[in-house]
Amino acid sequence: MSRGKEETTFLANLFSAEMYKRNQGRLVRRLTAIAVAGTLLIGCWVMSNTNAIVEAGRSVQLGVPAALAVLSLWFSFRLINYPRFANFLISVEAEMDKVSWADQSYLVRATGVVISAMFFLGAVLWTYDFLWFRLFSAIHILDAEALQGTEGMDGDVPDDGG
Repeated sequence: MSRGKEETTFLANLFSAEMYKRNQGRLVRRLTAIAVAGTLLIGCWVMSNTNAIVEAGRSVQLGVPAALAVLSLWFSFRLINYPRFANFLISVEAEMDKVSWADQSYLVRATGVVISAMFFLGAVLWTYDFLWFRLFSAIHILDAEALQGTEGMDGDVPDDGG
């Protein structure tokens, strides 16, 4: 069975220079390309600082990561122009345009509620921890002195007389 224009394999698409639906989904496709390229370029940079590359010499330390960086940029460009992936990104941008986003005043109020809830729950958990610690220490389930530390100032554990 033959494949249509949109159903080419990714490997065959890697060697093509044409852009697929160039005017659709531009923002999402650009941001995706930046994210993929950035991730791959950081990987090339990390690779250039590994011991095996550094020990191989300056030309290898610069040449191999540079070649892989160029291939990474090409891969990022081709990925966002692969028909199946490009159609997905175009659909994502179309759906994001349909979303009704909250205004700034609502976001400020909602953020205040979330931060207040976090501090309140933190205080509640600290209170529970404090009360359980005191209760278990009072009935001698926990050894409070051992938990609070009995090490000397120099970090040595004092002798127990034995």
